[in-house]
Amino acid sequence: MEIPSPVVLDRTGADIHAEAALIRERGPVARVELPGGVLAWSIVGLEEARQAMADVRFSKDPRRHWTAFANGEIGADFPLIGWAMMDNMTTAYGADHSRLRRLTAKAFTPRRVEAMRSKVEAIAADLLAELAAVPAGEVVDLKARFAHPLPSRVICDLFGVPAEERAALMRGGELNVDTTLTPEEAAANLEQWGRLMAEFVESKRREPGDDLTSDLIAAQEEDGSRLTPSEMVGTLFLLLATGTEPVMNLVTNAVATLLAHPEQRKLVQSGQAAWTDVIEETLRVEAPVAHLPFRFPVEDIEIGGVTIPRGEPVLIGFAGIGRDPAVHGDTAATFDVTRANKEHLSFGHGVYRCIGVPLARLEMELGLSALFERFPDITLAVEPEELEPQGTFIMNGRLTLPVRLTGPGA
Repeated sequence: MEIPSPVVLDRTGADIHAEAALIRERGPVARVELPGGVLAWSIVGLEEARQAMADVRFSKDPRRHWTAFANGEIGADFPLIGWAMMDNMTTAYGADHSRLRRLTAKAFTPRRVEAMRSKVEAIAADLLAELAAVPAGEVVDLKARFAHPLPSRVICDLFGVPAEERAALMRGGELNVDTTLTPEEAAANLEQWGRLMAEFVESKRREPGDDLTSDLIAAQEEDGSRLTPSEMVGTLFLLLATGTEPVMNLVTNAVATLLAHPEQRKLVQSGQAAWTDVIEETLRVEAPVAHLPFRFPVEDIEIGGVTIPRGEPVLIGFAGIGRDPAVHGDTAATFDVTRANKEHLSFGHGVYRCIGVPLARLEMELGLSALFERFPDITLAVEPEELEPQGTFIMNGRLTLPVRLTGPGA
């Protein structure tokens, strides 16, 4: 069977959903071209993605299983080099992945997450109190003022990141998902981010605290499962970044979508639909991660009617998966909180499923309910189609979220 020409991924992420639909026209598993002319595969079919993510023959270790990278064909000038160079459980395979996941999963046990409830409520209340001081009718960027600082403060408190270091440490994660960076900018960000994170780890070694970074350091000797210095830094890369960016996009996307669909908002505010319905439908129709790098088959694998050769990079197209018409029919792209089947894979599946799901759901539910309770008349300050995309094909979010919290005469 002839393979259609690859879809060249738009580095600016100008229209995530149109791009996913274009890929789907070529099949649930299709060729794409990454920045730098690197060929890869994208999976946008829900069942095909579930199959791939559950298949132990898919590795996430580029050092062992990305043929071109291991052979030196992918150099430091590859714009997404950070996704290959990180050393944590999302770039590990087999026993190494199990070891790292076992250590990091302790941060997100049900007991520990539930203990965070009052912390999340307090942070949300503080942010909303700051917003309440904004003059009536004034336009504010809700992403910058609420959707970002809510998960950022929660995860930084959890890992003991000092207030004065937070902006710099979190900035590295934000730049790592920016697919418009030049190779030089991407390499410089990775170097600086790694240096700052290593300095943070050393400060915690010298002065441990009641936080999860100190716990991870203490756990390095536990059961002989020692984290190497590189793994420690890489693990913190992962947990701080994934603890902020996806939740930020979920809150931003949920608010933007509700404000653009007043009939859906009315269902929630009248109690006919629950905030859990909003969260699941947002995860489905506006997945916070659009295109996640990378997986690598350790042998030739047939999936979705095509054979992906051993050692070639694969991306999971979550933005396309949630809108798969094979699962959700002709209304797959429609936001509907009353939809019976809200099936999605936006938190992953299988052994690489996101370990922070319980905390993310808690932040979403508490944050959204508190926001709309405090500001029931909140409106968009621009037309929905004027909201600018985040500027990356990896994430699915908005650059800003301009709103008016109350009417000008309130």
